[in-house]
Amino acid sequence: MTANCHGLDLENGKATLSWARKRAPRAVEGTLQSDEVRQCNLAPGLYVVATPIGNLGDFSQRAIDVLRRCDLLACEDTRVTGKLLKHFSIGAKLISCREENELEMATVICDAVASGKLVALVCDAGTPLVSDPGFRVVRQCRRRGLPVFPIPGPSAAIAALSASGLPSNSFLFLGFPPNKSTGRRQLFSRHKSFPATIIFYESCHRIRQSLSDALEEFGENRYCAVGREITKLHESWHVGKLCEVYCAISSRKPLGEYVLLIAADDFTL
Repeated sequence: MTANCHGLDLENGKATLSWARKRAPRAVEGTLQSDEVRQCNLAPGLYVVATPIGNLGDFSQRAIDVLRRCDLLACEDTRVTGKLLKHFSIGAKLISCREENELEMATVICDAVASGKLVALVCDAGTPLVSDPGFRVVRQCRRRGLPVFPIPGPSAAIAALSASGLPSNSFLFLGFPPNKSTGRRQLFSRHKSFPATIIFYESCHRIRQSLSDALEEFGENRYCAVGREITKLHESWHVGKLCEVYCAISSRKPLGEYVLLIAADDFTL
């Protein structure tokens, strides 16, 4: 029998899991475990948990399991996370870990992990550390040799890239551009020759100005995509040349949260 990593009997044209079970029983059986078994297998450590960016249906069962079992839950805004926990009937001890107090809270969180606690880290929406607090916490855990486990899930940048129609084999994520036009234009100018898709986050308060600055630096014929309120009720998309997208978005009052993607100069949709 010729076998591959999926446990396929290629010689007989039949699919079987027997080989996969023998070689990697935990990986195969783990996908079939009940909630109770998964919960019992959680080891102490820091769990970096992604939460929905809009649609609550995107919250994974594994993430819910972790939050139900954690001894401590570090979050940006306890009010925002509290609503999420209430919706899923999760009881957890909350502490606030924001940009302003992250360095101080990193020590508190790491001490809890070092004492054998299971600590979860979330942000208000999406994946922690991606334009959100958490880097200092994870860095300190790694410095101290403490276990860190990612619980993957929603990310606005990746969601936008997957639906944009722009090249996705290589990309650069730059988070939020500077608030002021001068800083934005300098940033755009430095990256206008970057040979892959560039991804930015932007607020409704600055999306017009950011597009205007992008138009000046990247040129009106550069292809881009703008996703608004991704996974939410009023999700919308504008894909085309920068001049077209700028006109479309400037014609109405910007609302919600935006992801701006700019293609490489040689890309044509």
